[in-house]
Amino acid sequence: MEIPHLETRWDYRLRRESCLVNLYPHPITLSKAFVDLVKSWAWKSFTIIYENNEGLVRLQELLKAHGPSDYPITVRQLSVGSDYRPLLKQIKNSAESHIVLDCTPEKIYDVLKQAQQIGMMSDYHSYLITSLDISGVNLEDFKHGGTNITAFRLVDPDNPELEKLKKDWNTTDLATSAKVIKSETALIYDAVHLFAKALHDLDTSQKIDIKPMSCDDSDTWPHGYSLINYMKIVEMRGLTGVIKFDHEGFRSDFALDIIELTRDGLRKTGTWNSSEGVNFTRTYGEVYTQLVELIQNKTFIVTTILSAPYVMRKEASETLSGNAQFEGYAIDLIREISRLLGFNYTIRLAPDGRYGSLNRETNEWDGTIRELLDQRADLAVADLTITYEREQAVDFTMPFMSLGVSILYRKPIKQPPNLFSFLSPLSLDVWIYMATAYLGVSVLLFVLARFTPYEWQNPHPCNPNPDHLENQFTLFNCMWFAIGSLMQQGCDFLPKAVSTRMVAGMWWFFTLIMISSYTANLAAFLTVERMDSPIESAEDLAKQTKIKYGALRGGSTAAFFRESNISTYQRMWSFMESQKPTVFTTSNMEGVDRVIKGKGGYAFLMESTSIEYVIERNCELTQIGGMLDSKGYGIATPQDSPFRMAISGAILKLQEEGKLHILKTRWWKEKRGGGKCSRDEVLKTTSTANELSLANVGGVFVVLMGGMGVACITAVCEFVWKSRKVAIEERVSSILRDT
Repeated sequence: MEIPHLETRWDYRLRRESCLVNLYPHPITLSKAFVDLVKSWAWKSFTIIYENNEGLVRLQELLKAHGPSDYPITVRQLSVGSDYRPLLKQIKNSAESHIVLDCTPEKIYDVLKQAQQIGMMSDYHSYLITSLDISGVNLEDFKHGGTNITAFRLVDPDNPELEKLKKDWNTTDLATSAKVIKSETALIYDAVHLFAKALHDLDTSQKIDIKPMSCDDSDTWPHGYSLINYMKIVEMRGLTGVIKFDHEGFRSDFALDIIELTRDGLRKTGTWNSSEGVNFTRTYGEVYTQLVELIQNKTFIVTTILSAPYVMRKEASETLSGNAQFEGYAIDLIREISRLLGFNYTIRLAPDGRYGSLNRETNEWDGTIRELLDQRADLAVADLTITYEREQAVDFTMPFMSLGVSILYRKPIKQPPNLFSFLSPLSLDVWIYMATAYLGVSVLLFVLARFTPYEWQNPHPCNPNPDHLENQFTLFNCMWFAIGSLMQQGCDFLPKAVSTRMVAGMWWFFTLIMISSYTANLAAFLTVERMDSPIESAEDLAKQTKIKYGALRGGSTAAFFRESNISTYQRMWSFMESQKPTVFTTSNMEGVDRVIKGKGGYAFLMESTSIEYVIERNCELTQIGGMLDSKGYGIATPQDSPFRMAISGAILKLQEEGKLHILKTRWWKEKRGGGKCSRDEVLKTTSTANELSLANVGGVFVVLMGGMGVACITAVCEFVWKSRKVAIEERVSSILRDT
């Protein structure tokens, strides 16, 4: 009959009749709003609670957006009746904390109240309410619980037109005490205005005939299509925002407010529209301030494990209990954070004493991570390394300490000084080359002195025509000249010819450089104690099998080697796994003890910060090489914890104030025997200069004594040789005289 039809309710039947417009947001577009909000929160899994089948239709886009490779989602229907606790208990046992609730506004309070009764309204639970009329639900009982309750709103209560409308109603018989206008009421109001505007526009363009019509007649209203077309092209602002339709008569372009329950009631935290998606309007400062207000006066359960110097039992003459029984870096850190944020805390040790690792067979976590997953703890504060695997199970704050994997090993054993340590500044090859150069220069000088005429001299200067000439550069004299130059002493004769002087000059230059280099290195070799270490890096460890090495079982260091793609670390992991008995330890202190008792036969792989702490107190231990990776320690919280941002901000403030450095200095270098080895090193270096003992220069005396002995033997030989020669000459002379 071509009579325009205006709808103001959600209708899953996407009818495309030409005489129909629906002011309610388009169902598919509205479902996409829920998709965008869930994606902005980065929910990995969630549970949908719906009242009837229409709820599943409303959330169809949310179901489609969750891909098959994502974490599984659960869909549960509210039971018939008013008791929803059995269903909610099943959801609680599944450890799911993200809930999408689709039901009528009348049931929202009952569902949330029963969820509160069974403990599903904690700080770590989040609820997305699909109803657009949550503003009319009494949420007073849930404002202070810390639960994140979020919904969309179609009608802005701060809209000036709505305020004007309420005043107009109060002056008429339509006065109402309702503080919130329902979405359907606002949509009906907008529908009337839309109809009126379209009818007015149509009336200005053509004459409208009004005649009675009956549903039993086959006649159609001639202005029906014209009026509906005016409605589709009109664009106006009403109580529900800008109203405009697509060519099929659906309201697919609209805007929604994102509202969240706070201690002050429902507050607008952002907007959503079909073109830009989610846009949160709160600044970081506003969010941080709200979190700080939420965290104040709360009492957190802090899980940790005993690990020096982070958490240790306090040394006291009396029995202590509660938080007072613990001390350490992590204890001081959480105390400083609580001072800044104003919360209370109770420290509890993890039952199994483990940091937290994933059992790949059962897919279960242990240690402090298990405590967080089971919501038996709110924070995990320890030397807990931030890893990708742990990030999939819990959230971490920003790191409060940076570190890396390194090697703990015994200090190299001091080697006794070598008797001939004066030879150490130059290698054996250099000594051989110098000896060869010495002999070569001596022979060359001898040959050139024989060849050049300017080295031959008249032995009798008074005789201008001598029978023979003499050359002072005999082979032995050349060797004596070369050795005298080398020893920086010189000799009593010098070359006269240009060629021999050239040889002498180059030799002097050579000896100048070599003697200067030797002298410069000699002091270091004689005064520095020689330390021999069988390993200098992780590569040295991987190349040998004599020294065993291991790490903490189930810790991040072991995970680093297990998951590494670097061939060296893969070989090291295979070696560690194959060793019998096992090279892995149950604690870091057990690893340190094995290094001490191993006497150089065991090295322990652990975090560099822990190594720094150990070598400050065990002077026979040292760190080998640098860090193999770079990572950090962080405070772990349950996933999507609302307090993570506030704690990260507190850690950042402590870092800027230098408090983190002060805490590390206190527990590494001052408390519990810290700084012992540093003080010992300072005393060794500042007390007296290193004195050379006979062991350092004994070789020089050996050479001196050897040279003196050779000289004496040579003198005896010369004497014997000369005496024998004189005796022979006298005998010959005697025979000649007798004849």
